[in-house]
Amino acid sequence: MIRLDHVTKSFMADGVRKYVMRDASLTLPRGRSVGLLGRNGSGKSTLLRMIAGASEPDEGAIIRKSRISWPLGFGGGFHGALTGAQNACFVARIYGVDTDDMLERVREFAELGPFLRMRVSTYSSGMRARLAFAVSMAVDFDVYLVDEITAVGDSAFKAKCAAAFKAKAEKADIIMVSHSPSVIRQYCDAGVVLENGRLDYYDNVEKALAAHEANMKRPVKA
Repeated sequence: MIRLDHVTKSFMADGVRKYVMRDASLTLPRGRSVGLLGRNGSGKSTLLRMIAGASEPDEGAIIRKSRISWPLGFGGGFHGALTGAQNACFVARIYGVDTDDMLERVREFAELGPFLRMRVSTYSSGMRARLAFAVSMAVDFDVYLVDEITAVGDSAFKAKCAAAFKAKAEKADIIMVSHSPSVIRQYCDAGVVLENGRLDYYDNVEKALAAHEANMKRPVKA
């Protein structure tokens, strides 16, 4: 279970405070896979990072009673001065995973070759994403956070990611951001619509998609 309790999140843009969420409260139940829907720039990725604990709300709290992944493909949490292998081992120790098993699985999956033993600060964004996805697949989470993960790597690597993710999705819940309705339908059975700082939960993914489409036909509020 994940619960947002009166959460407010904002940022400054051109000297004006913009609100991603205002006093938002929401409960995401276990056993449901949820698609996060909203306009471009509405704050969907920010919400994912807050659920992961990578970003804090300005006000309110997020209560987590599940083992939650970081957003798949997000490598911003890695320490640049450490090698890919050292970062993977660090994550393994945090989550109680055997370090040798972690390294072997990451080596095979990420296909980074000798770069796995090089500092992450030398990695391209794509290499960081490969490492992050491989490490994520080596840990069993209750909930996987997904932010447009299909954008990672070439076609062959995308296919491998899709197969690995499908296997994980059969055993765990998902909270997913995607601009593709077909992808949302494939993986999710419920939805949350983020609009003008408000979060609305829909127990049926088709109703969530319909609400999002209706919002998209309305002008954006200043």
